[in-house]
This record gives sequence, structure tokens and C-alpha cells, in this order.
Amino acid sequence: MDYTAATYGDRMAGVYDSFYGSVNVPKRIDVLEELAAGGRALELGIGTGSFALPLAARGVEVHGIDASEAMVEQLRAKAGGAEAPVTIGDFADVEVEGTYSLIYVLNNTLFMLTEQEEQVRCFENVAAHLDASGVFLVDAFVPDVTRFDRGREVRARLPDLETVRLDVSTHDPMQQLVDFRHVLVSEAGIRVFPAKLRYAWPSELDLMARLAGLRLRERWGDWDRTAFTSKSEGHVSVYERA
Repeated sequence: MDYTAATYGDRMAGVYDSFYGSVNVPKRIDVLEELAAGGRALELGIGTGSFALPLAARGVEVHGIDASEAMVEQLRAKAGGAEAPVTIGDFADVEVEGTYSLIYVLNNTLFMLTEQEEQVRCFENVAAHLDASGVFLVDAFVPDVTRFDRGREVRARLPDLETVRLDVSTHDPMQQLVDFRHVLVSEAGIRVFPAKLRYAWPSELDLMARLAGLRLRERWGDWDRTAFTSKSEGHVSVYERA
């Protein structure tokens, strides 16, 4: 089968929350609510609604885009999910109506756009859908190419007594592309979840923003707003109109 924008979500939908449900949701919702400033918000890659639904529960009107109908089905099954406005499509194109006070993309999801041109197009389309004082928030890791040994990496995790989780990756430094598989091994059998991402350095994202008529307003090393330094493993970057 060919890998498409929907492949990751279609395969991961049933296990996504168990994989990533431990992230610090309340702290992130505090920041997102503040940045929305009483206006509408749009989440790129809304997925199962782990962030959009808690944000909506605080009174923020939240819309979403996702390529995977299976992920959105998981969202619909949650409290408040049936009413959430969600567009099925590639979030690089931001095919929604109107403008927003806050557009955000979390958990490295921007990197699921696997070509630089797609990422640039995403910034341009985001800029076209921001209010005059609106902001674009990007939450992503800082690339660490030293983790790969001869272009490969294998990590093992033991989530419980019955399961082994392997994360197997290959790295193409020329394309900044990581092709990886989550592999779950248990008594029930072996399940494989394919994914690809194209990482970008913070400075590269800043240039994409400039091409779209945006500029960096602030960048933190984490959601506690600690200073971003050369030792930061991730960043939360907020862009505004230039």
C-alpha cells in the first residue's frame, strides 16, 4: 500500500490515546485558551480531540482539520465530540472558512507533512486564515540527528507486563525524512503502525514564517515557558503577522 496523509491516523486511531494520553494536557490548554483571547481557534491535525475538546469545554470555539476519518470517529465518540466542527482533508491546505484568533499544531504534527513545500504551503495558508491580531502556535521537537546510528534507530519500551513496544526508524539526512514504525508485540500478536515525518529546525520554521508574512513573537523551551536554549529538546513557538 502507498503511504498517504491519512495512513498514520487510519492505522493509529484505535491506540492513539493510549500511546500519547500522558502528555500535560491542562498546562497546554491554559496556554491555548490565553492565546485564543476569546476568539475562534483552529487545530491542525485535530486527531482524537485530546486538546480540542478540553479547550472547547472552556468556552473556546474550536474547529479542526484532519486527514483521517478514523481519527475523527474517535473524537466523535467522546463527550462533546459530536458537535465539534471538523474538516476532513490535508491540513497543509487549511481548507476552512473565515479567520481565527489562534491556529495551532501540536505534538510534532507539523512534521507529518513530509515535504518542505507542504510545510511552506501550510504556513502560507495559516497566515491567510489568521485574524489581524491572530497567532500561529507550533509545538515540535528540536531535531537530534545523533540518535541515529548509520541512519537507523531502534528503541524498546515495556508499557505493561504483556506488551513490548518497539520504535524502529530510518533517517535520510538529505531530505530530513524519518521513516518509522511503531511495533506492538503481545500475546495477541504483532501490530505495526507506519509513519513518516520531515523534521525542520526552528530557524527553518522561522524562515517559512517569514515567507508567509509572519514573524516569531516568542519561543519557549516547553509549555512552562522556560527559556529556549541550545539545550532545549523541544520548542513552543508563537508566530504573528509581520
